[in-house]
Amino acid sequence: MSEPKIAVELILEKLAEESERTQERLRKAKDVLLGELDTAIATTPYDVVHQIDRVKLKHYTPKRKKTLKTPLLVVYALINRETMLDLQPGRSVVQNFMNEGIEVYMIDWGYPTRKDKFLGIDDHVNVYMDEMVDFIRKKHNLDKVNLMGICMGGTFSVIYTALHPDKIKNLITTVTPTNFDTDKGLLHIWTKQIDAGKLVKAYGNMPGDFLNLGFLLLNPARLMIDKYVGFLENIDNKTFVENFIRMEKWIFDSPDVPGETFRQFIEDCYQKNLLIQNKMIVGGKKVDLRKIKVPLLNIYGRFDHLVPPEACELLTKKVGSKDTEDICLDTGHIGIYVSSKCQRELVPKIAEWLRERDVVARKTRKKKKVASKSKT
Repeated sequence: MSEPKIAVELILEKLAEESERTQERLRKAKDVLLGELDTAIATTPYDVVHQIDRVKLKHYTPKRKKTLKTPLLVVYALINRETMLDLQPGRSVVQNFMNEGIEVYMIDWGYPTRKDKFLGIDDHVNVYMDEMVDFIRKKHNLDKVNLMGICMGGTFSVIYTALHPDKIKNLITTVTPTNFDTDKGLLHIWTKQIDAGKLVKAYGNMPGDFLNLGFLLLNPARLMIDKYVGFLENIDNKTFVENFIRMEKWIFDSPDVPGETFRQFIEDCYQKNLLIQNKMIVGGKKVDLRKIKVPLLNIYGRFDHLVPPEACELLTKKVGSKDTEDICLDTGHIGIYVSSKCQRELVPKIAEWLRERDVVARKTRKKKKVASKSKT
């Protein structure tokens, strides 16, 4: 039986074809990289309607008729920027809320300076957040507002609602850590060993670049290698390149975190897990989750490496509200806001959930009016 011959000609032909394709991709990549790129982020128009120190309140007016009487206040984390919610056209949480007819306010925490290093959680929750909530209530002549918190901003929102339950109508938490007693996720393991007091003494405010590097090291293969391999594989795709640069802009736009806030968050939450036990003290008052009796929608990601489901799912069982709902999406910490699939699920679900409770509130008010008239 004769030995099979190597199809040298076929191999050379395939190599030639591959070489031609590579050269064509490089030509396209050159045109893409040297041409005009639209990499602007946070392009949805807004007005800054209120400001205290470095903290601003952004206001977005819906493009269609309002479907809710009560506006929505969105509170992002102190780490990175709220621009994640308006990262790119077509995949903007803010734009989608406006398309749903929801009036949105959003806190921009700004960039802390040295003078902010002594500001703690109390300052952010009971001063800045409370001032913004009161501004919205006064402007719209309302007793309560809807509140949506994200990540650390969600933790702040939970604390705020427990301390000011009379000012919040509905509470929405997304990828929000409230139970820190878990070893799911490297972040929770690392923070158990951090001496936050020494870090704050050395740095004052915690440098955003320092924190950002730590987050990248949580999954270096994916966050520091794979994504750049993916960039090279799609370097001739203009849309991909533009979105890649938008994401890089957001990732490396990392404000410092006020030192005292960082220390308290690490020690009271990550190391002592006081919040979920109703033992956390903020502004001299105990944060009792049982005082949260407003409707609560708790959304988190199944594959979140920063805030795993175990850090989120206990909240609905610990609050005093009888109207609670957990939603676990098949996504990660950032994908919940930028993936096309989650974009189709997240905002429509929140909008529907808010509208249902807005209708219930209107019916309740009408019944009370009818009852008062019948008595007279």
